[in-house]
Amino acid sequence: MKILVTICARGGSKGIPGKNIKLINGKPLIAYSIDLANQVKEKLGAKISISTDDVKIKNIIEKFGIISEYNRPTHLASDHAGKIDTIRDLLKFEESIIHNEYEYILDLDVTSPLRNIDDILNSFKIFESNKNCETLFSVNIASRNPYFNMVEQNENGFFTLVKTNSDGTLMTRQSAPKVYDLNASFYWYRRDFFNMDIKSPITEKSLIYEMPHVCFDLDHKIDFDFMEYLIVNNKLDFLF
Repeated sequence: MKILVTICARGGSKGIPGKNIKLINGKPLIAYSIDLANQVKEKLGAKISISTDDVKIKNIIEKFGIISEYNRPTHLASDHAGKIDTIRDLLKFEESIIHNEYEYILDLDVTSPLRNIDDILNSFKIFESNKNCETLFSVNIASRNPYFNMVEQNENGFFTLVKTNSDGTLMTRQSAPKVYDLNASFYWYRRDFFNMDIKSPITEKSLIYEMPHVCFDLDHKIDFDFMEYLIVNNKLDFLF
């Protein structure tokens, strides 16, 4: 069983400058993903590979024991570059070294580090057991529901529920179909996925892993403050 753990961390970031190596609780953000990747390496015999175009990031990851010979191409380091294409390029580089293919790819997103080795191992059991599954990604139960308390503008200019059930009898949040938020924390892929021309990890053959604890990604500067507060003050509802 050959598993490649990928961590993609480009240098540019407009929302939170330098976010991938920004300190959170005194530790570079990317180091949390490296620590977990090392646990996956120990438990599942995985190879760790990092995609970056930034010298500062390379210097940081070397301090945490990761030496990367791969340099992300310029066309994959822009704001418009797709994550799937970035992983595919890194995957081909790593496979050229071993002259063989990996079976599974686990992508750890740097900006959503609230996960642990149990999440990875439990999700892999789900993923591996369903041979028809192409991808699996982490989620949390959504706080808002498009069947009950989310609206959008219709073609007549009025606002209606984003989704409705077939007979329109939905009356309570509890009776609404369960929906999930993608927390952008981790993604499992089968190798064949990268042979297809697909740009999204969400396919017609995707599964989810519902996080049994808090998890969110860092989109804004205030998210850093909130996450750091949870970590420093031991407010997380799981072992991290």
